[in-house]
Amino acid sequence: MRPSSMILFDLHAMKRRFFVLLSLLLASTQVAGSVDAEPEAVGFSGARLARISQFVEREVAAGRLVGAVTMVARHGQIVLFESAGRYGLSDDRPMETDALFRIYSMTKPITTVAAMILYEEGAFQLGEPIAKYLPELADMSLLIDGQLRAPKAPMTIEQLMTHTAGLTNGWHPEHPVERAYRDAPLYTSPNLSTFIETLASLPLRFEPGTRYHYSVATDVLGALVERLSGQTLEQFFQERIFEPLDMHDTFFNVPTEKIHRLAQNHLWNAERQQITPVPDGLIPPPSGVTLFSGGGGLISTTRDYWRFCEMLRGGGSLEGTRILGAKTVQAMTMARLTPEVRDNGATEYPASHLYPGQSFGLGFGVITDPAQSQVISSRGEYSWGGIANTKFWIDPEEDLIVIFMTQVMGTPHSDRHRFDLKVATYQALTKLGVSGRE
Repeated sequence: MRPSSMILFDLHAMKRRFFVLLSLLLASTQVAGSVDAEPEAVGFSGARLARISQFVEREVAAGRLVGAVTMVARHGQIVLFESAGRYGLSDDRPMETDALFRIYSMTKPITTVAAMILYEEGAFQLGEPIAKYLPELADMSLLIDGQLRAPKAPMTIEQLMTHTAGLTNGWHPEHPVERAYRDAPLYTSPNLSTFIETLASLPLRFEPGTRYHYSVATDVLGALVERLSGQTLEQFFQERIFEPLDMHDTFFNVPTEKIHRLAQNHLWNAERQQITPVPDGLIPPPSGVTLFSGGGGLISTTRDYWRFCEMLRGGGSLEGTRILGAKTVQAMTMARLTPEVRDNGATEYPASHLYPGQSFGLGFGVITDPAQSQVISSRGEYSWGGIANTKFWIDPEEDLIVIFMTQVMGTPHSDRHRFDLKVATYQALTKLGVSGRE
């Protein structure tokens, strides 16, 4: 007969193994939200669509994701809505489909829609100089070979929407203008008015209109919305977009009673080749925010962002509520970069986020050549993503919306996640196009 201490040790070991197995099971189990239709009803194979779940489960199990929520909808019908993994490395709760995520640059399309609402009301024209409405920016100069000089032409509102305004973001500190942006207190500004005052003291990186260069331009666009509407960007979003679209879980400031649904942010540690929690102070708090960043400040859910995308898929209208005119949405999703302007900036990929076969519209990347995109795509597909690896795309040719929410910043797996998700989605189609071709 074994000593009681040995039996007790074995029991503890069994318990540990049980809880390890349970945690692994929870990490890889897909939890489904409500769907509107069976996949076969809208031209998908349900069996093949399950490869999306397998892709997410594989990435969670491999430690390349902590948790994620994925949605696929076609013809306005949700056919896949699942969560996997957990809320965070230090939050073992299984991920839920109503989890809140920092969407970062997926804020940009919302800000551009806000500006286009005002455009439709006659508040400005796309080709007008931004300094007409934000005069603080009238005297911005170019820094060339250490010398400041006036640009040949002023930056326009359309250039803000297409990231061709000559602004930058501080991501390339080898250049003096980039260092100036990095060191300036732009994102510690108390509000957008102060942000614009600080930006006005910085030089331009390029001649406006000559080069695609991802930048702080959409924050300037948010300041334009505030200046023209007389409201804060938070108020404008709430009254003109979120309330009409029943987006009740999208915020700059998360209500106290909803904070528990916020997924933990993570950072890829390149030295350790693993995901780690984001250090304190690297990201802003989820409440008490007064600088309403139109370029990256929103927190949202998969369901809310789908409703925003559905409005766009519907030509600016959702369930009888019209946000934009159909022709305006068409104009926003046209490729607007000349080949020269596009190619000047595309050399910066991945910092540019301008993929092969892609151009840029008003607030969205737009696929112009699917054969060059290196993954199954459709001409006219428009999309964007966030720095924490969130992604969405809208495919008018297939009448399709896909949204992927997770929270890992700096991951080297972001492009592969985009590719794998697209392959898993498109290989499941059994009928092509809105006409239902076999």
